[in-house]
Amino acid sequence: MEHVYIRTTAQGLPATVVRGSREWQIAVEPVRWFERVSWWEASTRMPRGQGRVDVEVWQVQVRLGGNVRSALVTWQLVRDGSGGGWSLRGEEAAVA
Repeated sequence: MEHVYIRTTAQGLPATVVRGSREWQIAVEPVRWFERVSWWEASTRMPRGQGRVDVEVWQVQVRLGGNVRSALVTWQLVRDGSGGGWSLRGEEAAVA
């Protein structure tokens, strides 16, 4: 997954996604959910000190910069459990 930087609003909602040297503005209210982490598929034991079993995901629709005529792109942003950073998930990230 490709790592990205997220700028948030005062309420903690994603406002801007910085991917490479480009800024993508959130154009539609994002949708948030949590998913189970299948740690047992990657390891025989749960990593020490990592008692969480859920991962935070945001689905966002973004457009390049402040250009209102830019096409909307849908991305899923996944929070990195260890450092709190963000990554783009899936084929949508490769296309945009």
